Amino acid sequence: PPHRRLKPDIQLGLCEMKCFSSGMDPSVLFFCFFGVFFFFFLQKCSFFLFYYRQAQEQNCHPDPFAILDPEKYTLLYERADEWYEAYDDCQVIRTLDIPWSSEDPQCLSAHVVVKLLEESDSEEKKKQQQCLSSLIGHDLEKDASNRIGELTFTRRKLASPRRQELKKRDDQLYATEPWTTSIPMPADLQDWLNRKLCVNFHYMSKFSFSIQVDFSATPDVLLQYFRRVMADQGLEYDPSEGLVLKVTGREEFLSGSHILRDFLWVRQCLRANQDLHLSVVPVSQLPSEANNFEDWPLVDGFSGQFSSHDDLRLEGKNLEDIFMISLWDCKRKFRVKLLGFDIPKLPSKCPQSVYVEATILYGNKILSSVSWAPKAFADEVLWNEWLDFDVLLTDLPRGAKLGLTINAWSSDNPAGTKDPKSPSSSVNKTPDLQKAKGNMLYFVNLLLIDHRSVLSQGPHTLHMWSHPNLEEGAITYQADKLSSATNPDVSDSMAISFLLDRYSFPVVLPNSLGSSDPSGRPGSSTRSDAASDSPLSSPSSTSPSTDALLGSPSDGPRLPPAPSSSKVFPQKLREDSVHYTSSLPHYLRCVDWMDRRVVEDVHWLLGNWDPAELDLSVALELLSMDFPDEVVRRLAVQRLESLSNDDVLMYLLQLVQTLKVEPYHDSVLAQFLIRRALRSKRIGHFFFWYVRSEVAGCPYFRQRMAVILEAYLLGCGQAMLDSFIQQVQVVDELHKVASDIKTLYPEKTDLPSAAPIKLQEFLRNSKLPSEFLLPFDPRIRAGKIQVEKCKVMNSKKKPLWLEFDPMPSPSSSTPVGIIFKQGDDLRQDMLIIQTLALMDSIWQEKSLDLNLIPYGCIATGHNIGMIEIVRDAVTIAAVQRNHGGTIGAFRNDALFEWLKSKCPLQEIHFKTMERFMKSCAGYCVATYILGVGDRHNDNIMITDQGNLFHIDFGHILGHKKYFLGVSRERVPFVLTPDFLYLMGRVKGRNSLYFQRFQDTCIQAYLLLRSHSRLLITLFSLMLLTGIPELSASEDMRYLRQALQEDQSEEEAKQNFLEQIADCEKQGWTVQANFWFHMLIKQGDMSFI
Repeated sequence: PPHRRLKPDIQLGLCEMKCFSSGMDPSVLFFCFFGVFFFFFLQKCSFFLFYYRQAQEQNCHPDPFAILDPEKYTLLYERADEWYEAYDDCQVIRTLDIPWSSEDPQCLSAHVVVKLLEESDSEEKKKQQQCLSSLIGHDLEKDASNRIGELTFTRRKLASPRRQELKKRDDQLYATEPWTTSIPMPADLQDWLNRKLCVNFHYMSKFSFSIQVDFSATPDVLLQYFRRVMADQGLEYDPSEGLVLKVTGREEFLSGSHILRDFLWVRQCLRANQDLHLSVVPVSQLPSEANNFEDWPLVDGFSGQFSSHDDLRLEGKNLEDIFMISLWDCKRKFRVKLLGFDIPKLPSKCPQSVYVEATILYGNKILSSVSWAPKAFADEVLWNEWLDFDVLLTDLPRGAKLGLTINAWSSDNPAGTKDPKSPSSSVNKTPDLQKAKGNMLYFVNLLLIDHRSVLSQGPHTLHMWSHPNLEEGAITYQADKLSSATNPDVSDSMAISFLLDRYSFPVVLPNSLGSSDPSGRPGSSTRSDAASDSPLSSPSSTSPSTDALLGSPSDGPRLPPAPSSSKVFPQKLREDSVHYTSSLPHYLRCVDWMDRRVVEDVHWLLGNWDPAELDLSVALELLSMDFPDEVVRRLAVQRLESLSNDDVLMYLLQLVQTLKVEPYHDSVLAQFLIRRALRSKRIGHFFFWYVRSEVAGCPYFRQRMAVILEAYLLGCGQAMLDSFIQQVQVVDELHKVASDIKTLYPEKTDLPSAAPIKLQEFLRNSKLPSEFLLPFDPRIRAGKIQVEKCKVMNSKKKPLWLEFDPMPSPSSSTPVGIIFKQGDDLRQDMLIIQTLALMDSIWQEKSLDLNLIPYGCIATGHNIGMIEIVRDAVTIAAVQRNHGGTIGAFRNDALFEWLKSKCPLQEIHFKTMERFMKSCAGYCVATYILGVGDRHNDNIMITDQGNLFHIDFGHILGHKKYFLGVSRERVPFVLTPDFLYLMGRVKGRNSLYFQRFQDTCIQAYLLLRSHSRLLITLFSLMLLTGIPELSASEDMRYLRQALQEDQSEEEAKQNFLEQIADCEKQGWTVQANFWFHMLIKQGDMSFI
């Protein structure tokens, strides 16, 4: 009762356990928390202690101590009509969002249920897991052995945001999400706006009719026209049933409040000069979006967070009152005792001696390091030695890792290499990890503070990853070095054993310093020296002050010192934050994340920052490896929340990669991506393939990517699941066929005439589905394969040219074309094509349409993927070959004559020339900035309408292709004499087209320069992929130089004009390269 004042140790016994109904299932127990004792209980008690005290003092259960076993019993509480499980036994009750009742003014109460766990190994559950494992490409059940391990913990935690998103989702809007654009109507389509658009309606294959409508009409207006015509003609249909408009022959809808001219398909129809055909579909005939999978029970979103330091501190407590220790009470140095390592079988090439190095890692920073003396390399090596780090346990930030590496050692190590014979440490230094990998043999990392915010203690044995040599293929070194995954190949991998200090209780990271904070500033109520130690108010602080953030007074408004208690300052900060947001990344890079008081002030600053004022490029930069702090990353994700679906799609490739930076599987970024994927089928489709390819190709993050993909699949809906099952089946079957072809015809061999017949035989025997959505474009559904039209392409990797039946449509009967490629990492092509699409959107926002063709391309697994076939297009080599064979490479008029034959009418020919000039300018600028290399006449193509475009982006960022040690490329981009001839530029003679070409190039180049920070940030985030030509920070130098970041606009303009002049001057070298390429292709292809 609340009026009784008892000692704290007695109050714990006042929690009354009642079985409310004698007829109730005895496996269900109800608890009530009553009265004043609640405040003590809420502040101090963990769920395990609660279980234990109840088991001690209650006798209403036949086996009271059985409730201590979390494998048998679970503790539940109800909130907002959902049941939540108190999953973490160490969780402090006060940190959970348990609803408390105050019906009695003298009493607070809450109902908690202890329930017997039911067996869940049903056949339905097994089938569900088999389906998920097939779609993910990895069986998570084999990894889920520990109930409170990170994998199972994350699976449980991600159920809550998924359930919340599904509650808000409208299944019809989800199923009929339109593909629209906010980009202004291109200039070449402006004339259409003065006309009417012909719309053809098709209703359930029963009847059709057409009408003329304005481009400002919406889908609702079209449906009103449809119903009016149906009524006027007396045609039968159910007027009470909901209807939607679907593009005939495509998986694309016209829905929402968008006007017609903003739909992508409408613009495509205008470009192709064809009518718009729409199928009127009853809502009842849409595929079901129901979720039939059994979901995980919910856990509280605060699981994994503990109470404040004041609640957990040891001072003034009796031993029986201690159930966990605050990390901030641990004032001793962090240390490691290396026991040794063993390996089942020594590698074929191994050094004579090795040494072990241990580092404390935080993001891409090495906070401190020690190393043990070298010893002779054998299958078992023992040290049994403690070494101390120059780091206090209390200063360890959440997300810090202990990195262990086994390195080769020789007595002739170069000068400057650290001698590991004596312990050494390096505090707050950030060496480039890329430079340290030359003599590394094995590596593994351990999270020092785990996913539940509990400090790692005691003995550990970790199975290490072997570090591949450069010739074995690049890996995502920076990200993989920081992965906390261990090698799953336990039987054959190197195992390292070590010991960490052990405590009598769990050591946990508090969620705050004090339990009360009147000013909103962390710790302001518990320390009086906050203002003097703050980096925001002390110019002599070791961490940067706001001067480092704002620069000189002339740069803009300065951030005033933060008073210890002020309600006005946060609002003032929000108003002024827009002026210095661009400097935030630089400021945060200078923060000493080992100084807890500094970090508290930085967190206060970020907590009062307005996310809307962050530039998008800054928000993306804050998700890079430089910023592992959770508060920093949360601010960045809050900025992303306001992005449209189109923008999320634009940056999705990089956002998936940045999941590797997160210290833990569950993160604000992971939850954001899952929610947006569940909200939009467009995002969900590409999210599935981007994550699945990482599951297949990146073992260091396989479990993380798999658990995130599972969280999405459990809520994406049955229609999406059925579609993914078909797509995965197609990829698996084509992968088998491609492997069989490469076995018959290895690389660097010519194809015999029987190759197409053999391919067709393999395809007939495959189990391809009758139809499927294209992984690189879910708007297109392919039908049965047209075996007779399929072939093996005559190039090194032996890609497959595949043709499929299109879906029935009045407007087109062109087969669906796919190139299936095995043996190349298509993520580099995906990056370049994504960047081309971004460049195109930047230009079109300023009404500059340069006719880029960012064709479909997607990696569907490790070194496998699909590429879209662009119709009515040929390579420049084919054009030149048709005009004189290999000598055609030197014919300046070859391309002109070919285009003239395709466009005999003068009016059409002028439009073709205009399109060629613009597309040539666009690709000259784009390939120059991206440093695209290996440009020969077989990876530059042109359409019948004069649209020039580039393919096959195997060399980027200035990496050239060499032949016998000599670079075959001597120009910044391809601008050959035959291209200039088309523009009337003959022997240096001026022409209107060439002048417009130059002006267009400069306009396009300067527009991209204004977005240089965004472009550089996107590429820097892709360092996490391990793409060979984008694997180190040095690779970014080319991009910065090409964008002329340090130059004025006039200097940058002159620089690009000089590049055009250089291309024109050395055009003959490009023609010679084209000729040489054709010569080689006629002979032995192994030379290229």
